[in-house]
Order: sequence, then C-alpha cells, then structure tokens
Amino acid sequence: MTRRAAHSRGRWAAAFVAPLLLLALVGPAGAETMQGALSKAYRNNADLGEARAAVRVRDEDVPKAAAGMRPKASVSVNGGPQRTGTRQPNGFDQSHTRIFAEDQYSGVPKNGTLSVSQTLFDGGKTFNSIDQAESGVFAARASLRQSEQEALHNGATAYMNVLRDTAVLALRKKNITVLEEQLRVTRDRQRFGEVTMTDVAQADAALAQARSDAVAAAGALDNSVANYVQVIGEEPKRLEPARALEALVPKSRDEAMMAAQAAHPTIVAALHQVDAAEAAVKVAESALMPTLSVGAQVVQQYDSYLGYPGTKQLSGQILGQLNVPLYQGGSEYSGIRQAKEQLGQARIHASVQRNAIRAGVAQAYSQLTTAKAAIRYSEIAVKSAEVALRGVRDEAAFGQRTTLDVLNAQQALLDARVKLVTAQRDHVVGSYAVLASIDRLNRDTLALDAPDYDPAIHFHQIKDNWIGLATPQGR
Repeated sequence: MTRRAAHSRGRWAAAFVAPLLLLALVGPAGAETMQGALSKAYRNNADLGEARAAVRVRDEDVPKAAAGMRPKASVSVNGGPQRTGTRQPNGFDQSHTRIFAEDQYSGVPKNGTLSVSQTLFDGGKTFNSIDQAESGVFAARASLRQSEQEALHNGATAYMNVLRDTAVLALRKKNITVLEEQLRVTRDRQRFGEVTMTDVAQADAALAQARSDAVAAAGALDNSVANYVQVIGEEPKRLEPARALEALVPKSRDEAMMAAQAAHPTIVAALHQVDAAEAAVKVAESALMPTLSVGAQVVQQYDSYLGYPGTKQLSGQILGQLNVPLYQGGSEYSGIRQAKEQLGQARIHASVQRNAIRAGVAQAYSQLTTAKAAIRYSEIAVKSAEVALRGVRDEAAFGQRTTLDVLNAQQALLDARVKLVTAQRDHVVGSYAVLASIDRLNRDTLALDAPDYDPAIHFHQIKDNWIGLATPQGR
C-alpha cells in the first residue's frame, strides 16, 4: 500500500465515522426541548384552539334548551293616522223617508300591548332537551380531550421528524465529503495505473447520487420544519434530543387495551352521543303530549274607538291554554321513528369506535415494539458495517477489492446509520402514540408548562344565564 493511499484511507474513516448521531444533536443552554415544544402546542395550536371554541359553542345548547320552561314577555306598539266616516239612521222625515246622520272623524289611534306567558307543562320536551344538550356538551368535552392528545402526539411527531431529518441530512452531507475524497483518490490511482476509468466513473456516479440524496434530504427537512411550525406555532430552534416515555407505557398490549376501553375519549364521546340520542327520542315523543300554559295581557288604546279623538280604553286579560294534539298529519310519528333509528345508529357507532380504538392500540403498541427491535438490530448493523468498511478499504488498498466494493460498503454503512436514526425517531413517537391511544397523553402526564384549559369553567359561566349578549371572554 502506498503512503498516499494510507493517508487517504485515514481521511475517509475520520470523515465518515463522525456524523452518526441523532443523540448528539444537543443544542446549547436554552435550546428547545420536547416538553417546551409541546407546551407551546398546548397553548397555541390552531386546531386545538378551534376544538376548544367548538366546545364553547356546544355549551350554549343548554341555556337554549332551558328557555322552553322560562317565562316569555313581549311588548307591541302600533299607531297611525286614521280617517273614519259614519252614516247612522236618524229617524224619518214628514214623507216617511229615512233620515241618516253622517259624520267624519280624523285621528291618530294608538295602542300598546304587554303580553306575558309561562309554560307549565310541555310533555317533558324542555327537560329532555336539557338532558340532550348536556350529553352533547359532555361528548364535545371528550372530543376536545381527544383533540388535545392528537395535538400533543402531532407535536411530538413533528419534533422528532425535524430531529430525524436534520440527522439524515448531516449524514448525507458527510457522505458527499467522503465520496469526494474517494473520487479524488480514485483519479490519482488511475493516473498511476492502479485502477481503470471504470473505477473513476463508478466513484463519480456514486458522488452524483449522494448529492441528489442530500438535496432530497434537505427537501424532507424543509417539509418537516413547515409541519413543525403548523403544529407548534413557531420555527424550530436547536432541538434537544428526546427520550421515549417508556415508564408511562403499559407493560403489555392487553393492559393497554383494557386502559383504552375504559377511558378513551373517543369511546366516552360515543357513549355520551348515545345518551343524547336517547333524550332525543323522548323529545320527539313529547309532540304527542298535551301542553299547558298561562298568560296575561294588558292593552292600552288611544283614539281607537271608531277614530274618535280623545277616547281611551284599557283592558287586561288572564288566560290559561290547554292544547291536546290529536293528529297533525303524521309528521310527529315519523319524527319519533327517525329518532329511534338515530339512537340505534349511535349505539352501533359506539361499537365501531370501540373496535377502532382496539385496532389503534394494537397498531401503536406494535409500532413501539418494532422500533425498539429496529434500534437493537440497527446498532448491530452499524457496528458490523463499520468493521466491513474498514476491511474492504484495507483490502482495496492492496488490490484485493475494487472501487465498487468500497462504494457498496460505504453505502451499506450509510443506510444502516439512516435506519438507526429512523428507528430512534420511531421509538420516541411510538411511545407517545401508545399513550395517546390509552388517554394518557395530556398536560398533567407530560408536566407541561402551560395553563390548564378547563372547559367546565365556560359552561358554568353561561348555563344559568337568562339574558345578556357578551360572552365570558367579553366579546
């Protein structure tokens, strides 16, 4: 082996061994951590903000439903110019012809009416409507909890994707450096007659492919950064490495299944939707029930008696109203049947969600266990590929291996390192996915530095409101 070849082989090794390292991407003091990024997502994620607003919208269904048994009052006022002509019999003249007295009056009659009513019985419609609305609120809260978990899981995924793609880009850039050196040495050896132009062409082609792969890796990183901004709400800084949440993950898939079936928010939301559908059946049945209400009315009139100026009339009335439906064309019966079918649909939907959650837990747990195995075997692959590359380079220096053998060995090592980086990413993301699938990926579990959003606060602020336009936020 020539001194030139030995020197070059040392430079290749130093350049290619250095860049391994998802776990070496540690930023300086003050760099972004996974916990910090997820805290920002909990506070600022737009999708999560929309889901919280949707719950506040649903809260208003309860006071709307309660309005059915609250008193109602209205005032109506009307008036306008009026001209009245009268012609009244006024006896007979000497020839026994009827005489009429005629007159005309002009005035501005006005009247005002105050009406107050109170429903006493509406067949249970209001009370069941309140139950239906409250079940809808509870379902919306459960859906919000699921949205929070999805936002945190998406945040963890975006964080790890940036780390992975940063590491892969660094590996591919280092690979370019190695292959540039490989091409330079191969050209030198070709001038000394040690290799042919075929070897030079192979080294040149490998370098071109490496540059193409680096461009693709840079594009993938740009996409991951864009997704990070969408989920977290700001550009990623120097990201510190993140660890898998293994300590929080159930020890077995069966244990994870049981936890998910007991408390997963998607299942909880579906069960509340069943409750809402049951209440909807009772609301529909109330159309067949009698209703009873009482009311009072006060009317003040001016200049209203045939338009005579100066006349006044004040009247008041208290009345009760009983309405017993007999037949209204059959629409109420159709509504009841439809509500019952919707109840059956809601029950089927709850079963569908249980099956979906079961499959989701299995998938997430499988992803986690697969990633753990991939890390273990990828580490072995990296070490073996490093040994193989050193051996192939030594043998190539003595003419026992071709340039293509060296290039293939380098590519095998690069592929093994990329797979290790990917497996490390999948391990962390997989642990977050398992926690999300069993309703344990939340602010308290992750100890996020963000104010807790409690949807019950808004509900209690507005559920008993009888009047007012401003929301609790002052809008």
